[in-house]
Amino acid sequence: MPPRDLYSVLGVSRKASADEIKKAYRKLAREYHPDRNQGDKESEERFKEVQEAYDTLSDPEKRNQYDAGGMFSGFGPRGFGGGGFSSDLGDIFSTVFGRRGGARQVPVQGRDLETEVRLSFEQAMEGVEVVVTVPKQATCTTCGGSGAKPGSSPTVCPRCGGRGIDTESQGFFSISQPCPRCGGRGEVIESPCETCAGSGLTMQRKRYRVKVPAGIRDGSRIRVQGKGEDGPRGGPPGDLYVTTRVSPSPVFKQRTDGNLEVTVPITIAEAIQGATVEVPTLNGTKRIRVPAGTQHGTVQRLRAEGPPKPGGRGRGDILYRLEIEVPRDLTREQKTALGDFAKTMNDHDPRERLLREASARSGKVGES
Repeated sequence: MPPRDLYSVLGVSRKASADEIKKAYRKLAREYHPDRNQGDKESEERFKEVQEAYDTLSDPEKRNQYDAGGMFSGFGPRGFGGGGFSSDLGDIFSTVFGRRGGARQVPVQGRDLETEVRLSFEQAMEGVEVVVTVPKQATCTTCGGSGAKPGSSPTVCPRCGGRGIDTESQGFFSISQPCPRCGGRGEVIESPCETCAGSGLTMQRKRYRVKVPAGIRDGSRIRVQGKGEDGPRGGPPGDLYVTTRVSPSPVFKQRTDGNLEVTVPITIAEAIQGATVEVPTLNGTKRIRVPAGTQHGTVQRLRAEGPPKPGGRGRGDILYRLEIEVPRDLTREQKTALGDFAKTMNDHDPRERLLREASARSGKVGES
């Protein structure tokens, strides 16, 4: 049969305005809707025809193409009666991806969620289990996630017949795309759940226990699989990511390499003569040797005294940065002793080499 004129399907003239087309469509859609004509195949086909005509004529671009003779919506290519010379790109794609015979939309995964948890330095070093509360879209308890009012259920989409795809012709090609009526799901909800308004999801607050491994650093992210938002219409849930915020320690500094660093003040005498000093660890104190002649900023290392490494790969180290502390106030006795010491250092000027190199460099600049 030759394709019907889309304007005739809606009962409007070719010069009809967008409002006139919409008004005609609404009237016919109510008249032929499957819910009002259950079991009437003729009304069902008429309803599909009205839907397809409106989809074309309500879109300015599609309407212009149709008026120019380039498209006949879902009724087949103009001039070929929908057969023979057409090529269905949807079937080509379905063959490539192994989905011939239908293309219902793949279940959509729920969104990932993020939250933060605050830890003391001691909790981060020892490991702890914390409870986090997150607001999330979760499966509606009233309809069980179907989106339909209790006592009812989603019905097969009258437009696509449950296939989830809609086909329209453009010239010699038929383009398949998700059905605009059902969004590619293949079913529609005529009586939406009053709790979730048909979405199948409601905003809920959920509490989860999260294990924080020992030795975790500030800003680390812990993935809790499957605890994100639930997917719509039974789709898989997303994941929950917990970012740790570790309070700084007044003694230990966390390094990006997984070790700890401690600043240890030493006296001038200890730096010159050498000494054994007591330093803090995560489990009490230990003693380290400061060699004679130690310079300001020298780093000593205690191996395997730091936080646990990820995956149980032993422990990190603690690095002790030795800083020479210069006293601000000296007693008369100390000043006298320091003066005597300074006299013994007259033959040693630590800045002599620096000044010599600077003078030589200035001379070269003058020559140039």
